[in-house]
Amino acid sequence: MKKSIYLIIAALVFTGLMISCKNRKSEPARPKITYSFNTADSVKSDIPDEKREIFYGLLTPVEISEIFTRLGTLYSPEILNDEDNADDYLSSSKAALNLGVYGVDLSYLKMFNMTSDMVQYMMTVRSLSSKLSIPIEYLTEPINKIESDMGDADSVLLFVNTAYKRIEDHLKTDGRESTAGLMVLGGWIEALYIATEMLLDSENPDPEIIARIAEQKYTLNTLLSFLKNYYDDPIVVYYTKKLKFLKKYFDKFDIYFYKEDLEIDMDKQVLKASKTEMTITLENLNNIKEYVSKLRAETVGI
Repeated sequence: MKKSIYLIIAALVFTGLMISCKNRKSEPARPKITYSFNTADSVKSDIPDEKREIFYGLLTPVEISEIFTRLGTLYSPEILNDEDNADDYLSSSKAALNLGVYGVDLSYLKMFNMTSDMVQYMMTVRSLSSKLSIPIEYLTEPINKIESDMGDADSVLLFVNTAYKRIEDHLKTDGRESTAGLMVLGGWIEALYIATEMLLDSENPDPEIIARIAEQKYTLNTLLSFLKNYYDDPIVVYYTKKLKFLKKYFDKFDIYFYKEDLEIDMDKQVLKASKTEMTITLENLNNIKEYVSKLRAETVGI
């Protein structure tokens, strides 16, 4: 990798916080998190006294699963990318993007303890990995372990995460870091797609869900800087242009922190704050949702 992603993340976060931190007096009242939807109304929601963790790094499937679990949703298998589509992903770029997509889908299945379906999706992942000349034993061993321990969804996801880490390490060692980058990109698109399609209710938006979507503003900046290292790959350039267009919607709102309240955990790649203010509007949210839906359709399309 030409640049350390951790240095990129640090630079982005500190630059952003210099702009978005406000000097405000500490308030003795219970911490609130505020979302302004228009100039006339705002919605306030109580949050726990302890500080929230706001991810600003690129999330692994396990971390994404934990976020989905906290938000809560009904099981809807139709939201996932059909495993049969994998047979038609003939190019290496499509295979890489959808390796990331299926990784997030596996996390979604884990939420609802759909272990038998997870095995089928792991077989699909192995098929795509083969197209990318990734040793099949990276997936064979985890699949065998999953089949012998299907009653424990947490163990299943641990095997999945281990397999994905080995795949990513193999691609980097083999000089195919741009392929690993496309994997990360596909997973991020799928996670945001599920969040906006399944969790966002435009008629009665939940503040916690709005916050999770809005906070992807930071991850998107990180992802764009990460992909900048691989502009020698025309597919990376193509999707970077798509992400920059999406960034315009995220740039239309701000997230403000209280300086005395903000902590930055570089190891976990999270911001910790008990109160923030967001100027995001319903129009912002709907624009993001619509564009992400189109981007995801293109990513999983044949």
